[in-house]
Amino acid sequence: MRIRPARTDEAAVLTELVLRSKAHWGYGAEFLEACRAELTIRPDDIRRHRVVVAEDADSGVVGVASLKGAPPEGSLGLCFVEPAALGRGVGRALYFHVTRAARELGFARLTIEADPNAEPFYRRLGARPVGRTASGSLAGRELPLLEVRLPPRTEGWTQTWTEGRRAVHLGNVAGFQSQFGPVSPQAAHYACLAAFLSPHPAVLILPAAVPPDWTDLIGRLLGWGPVEVYDGLTEPPDRPDGRTVGRTARVTRPAPEAQGDSLTRAVLSRPALLRRLDSLDLPLLPWGRTPAVAELTGVPLDPEALRYESKRASHELFTRLAPAHPEVRVPEQWQPATRRDAARLLRMRARAGLTTVVKTEHGAGGSGTVVIRGDESPGVLPRPKRPPLPRGPVLLEEFVAGKTEPRDVTFDGLVDADGRVHVVGVAVMDVLGTAYRGATVGPGVVPPALAEAVARFGAAVGERIAASGHRGWFDVDFVTGSDGRPAPTEINLRMTGPSVAFMIKARLDETRGGDHLVRSVDHVPLGARLPGPALSAFLRETTARCAGIDAVLLPSIPTAAFASVPYLGIVLAAHTRARLDAAEALVRAAARDTGRAFTTQGRPGRAPGGG
Repeated sequence: MRIRPARTDEAAVLTELVLRSKAHWGYGAEFLEACRAELTIRPDDIRRHRVVVAEDADSGVVGVASLKGAPPEGSLGLCFVEPAALGRGVGRALYFHVTRAARELGFARLTIEADPNAEPFYRRLGARPVGRTASGSLAGRELPLLEVRLPPRTEGWTQTWTEGRRAVHLGNVAGFQSQFGPVSPQAAHYACLAAFLSPHPAVLILPAAVPPDWTDLIGRLLGWGPVEVYDGLTEPPDRPDGRTVGRTARVTRPAPEAQGDSLTRAVLSRPALLRRLDSLDLPLLPWGRTPAVAELTGVPLDPEALRYESKRASHELFTRLAPAHPEVRVPEQWQPATRRDAARLLRMRARAGLTTVVKTEHGAGGSGTVVIRGDESPGVLPRPKRPPLPRGPVLLEEFVAGKTEPRDVTFDGLVDADGRVHVVGVAVMDVLGTAYRGATVGPGVVPPALAEAVARFGAAVGERIAASGHRGWFDVDFVTGSDGRPAPTEINLRMTGPSVAFMIKARLDETRGGDHLVRSVDHVPLGARLPGPALSAFLRETTARCAGIDAVLLPSIPTAAFASVPYLGIVLAAHTRARLDAAEALVRAAARDTGRAFTTQGRPGRAPGGG
């Protein structure tokens, strides 16, 4: 099926299609005759009302839709499907086509005068009821009136981020982490999120092997063209390299003593891959900047560029910015000279009933952070039971108390090559204790006053880190106190889990229209280890079930499905919070139920392949 502009000589044929579609709801001949004048498509309407048709290779024209008005407000004038083609996604495709076109033309709002029978269809796709309106055909009859709010085009930051082109994505999560300390054992799995470093990749380079049909699945849902995948580049040499690659390098061989970013070094050591990247001449987007990435791209890494990845340095920056931002509070931080000093200060605060956050200077996703609650340590902490301090030097920080929702929020932005700061948005994070588990972005997720305060402070942080030499993505994390004010806690000078949600939202809004809610969930436990074929079948079935409730499921971390403790990372999208929550519940239940497939005669069995 394709969607194309209607021709003026099709006006009469399209009018009859509209009337057949209307009759599908059981209306009689008299009713339809009363509607004929209003539903007639005339030749001069075709261009004036931007009429398009859905055309099937076998059946010909199977649907028609139109966009009336002029920006900023208009209406979905028509959206009718040939009765024989109902249930094949024609109406949905036409709806998304019109809303996407409206957004590109600068419309901010569309109204829909819906047939009562069609109202549930439009509401499932994100239209909101706003009242009733008089029928244009029958006196005394009222119709549901709905509206579609179209988000502004994200061309500003997406165009800046990708130079308006597809890009090469480099999943060097471990390489970035290695600059600051031990690498998480989950880094290779987390690197799969690099598939979403831009809204539309051309090449994906990963350290570990991914399921061969994974990018095809997410690509179909996001409207990608073919993506070249080069995976398994840091796995043992007896495994075949991968299946393809991206962006260019000016250095063809790493120095023998080079250490750290093993994925980027693997690319640098492959001349054929470098030649391929050179031939594509596309932007290269790494998870994070490293000296090896500087060699690969030819863009130097400023010695101070990553300074504020330090929680010590970021707190100092927050303190300097605070006087100009009374809507934000900066928690007090102490920097003990020794671990003994840190333990002494913790005991003093515990005696006073004060809760303290203990942090390492660097760490991702909550690693290296613990909360010691004063109310759990009455009096003096027992000496044999020393405070559970993380390894290495630590920072102590005032715990910002409060039960205001949302509790954990984050600001995402980027600094372009010229040092200009671009605001991407504000997200709500899902944090359990100190561990990051996911994020949600979209309309209504963050209250406007809180979002404004966070964005204003985040943009100010962006100006300072740009002056220090940082270029690329960054985010600033906050917690909300009992007074409703956000408190900044750290800066991340790299891609993050929330950045994935922003990228997917930008792509879905562009390709499907509407204003999506998007939620990333980094860890969904599986009831059994799933080998390749079983994983593919599970993903296909669960993706289809989510589509059945008008939600989009994108598997974001598929490589941990056969780990010793198996799990999946997912991203979900929908037009309402209720459908987003329902889709997450559906996926979690399906994931738990995977264990049943490997149970025989009431006794646990073994997954195929030795799982």
